[in-house]
Amino acid sequence: MSNTYPRTFSHIGISVPHLDKAVEFYTQVLGWYLIMEPTEITEDNSAIGEMCTDVFGAGWERFKIAHLSTGDRIGVELFEFKNQENPQDNFEYWKTGIFHFCVQDPNVEELAERIVAAGGKKRMEKPRYYYPGEKPYRMIYMEDPFGNILEIYSHSYELIYSAGAY
Repeated sequence: MSNTYPRTFSHIGISVPHLDKAVEFYTQVLGWYLIMEPTEITEDNSAIGEMCTDVFGAGWERFKIAHLSTGDRIGVELFEFKNQENPQDNFEYWKTGIFHFCVQDPNVEELAERIVAAGGKKRMEKPRYYYPGEKPYRMIYMEDPFGNILEIYSHSYELIYSAGAY
């Protein structure tokens, strides 16, 4: 019999078209820590080469990767693959898979403007309140400069949703 308990979140992997620009954006705008400099990995018989072939299949040739960490110790792997493709629409929320990630900042508006100034964009005109007139919980959907969808919350996930139904 196994115990069920909430696992912790280790890391996410994000594909980007320009690794160096993405490292600059995520460290300077979101303040994440760079914990491993951008590195090129090639398809070969090394341990990492074989591991990546297990994951991607044969023929991936090479990619660049950097490792970052958020303020709450969540890892972020940034990948730039050979022949990286940018989708026409990176917000196909109706398709199975992860369609966004969320960061938390009490000053939603200021971070949103910093993202726009760095080449990202707002997917909503302005932040919205979850419980207008009742609680100060706000959110906004954004895009990073590479088309990845990110959301900003003003308060913790648990605080926002433990307040009850909408």
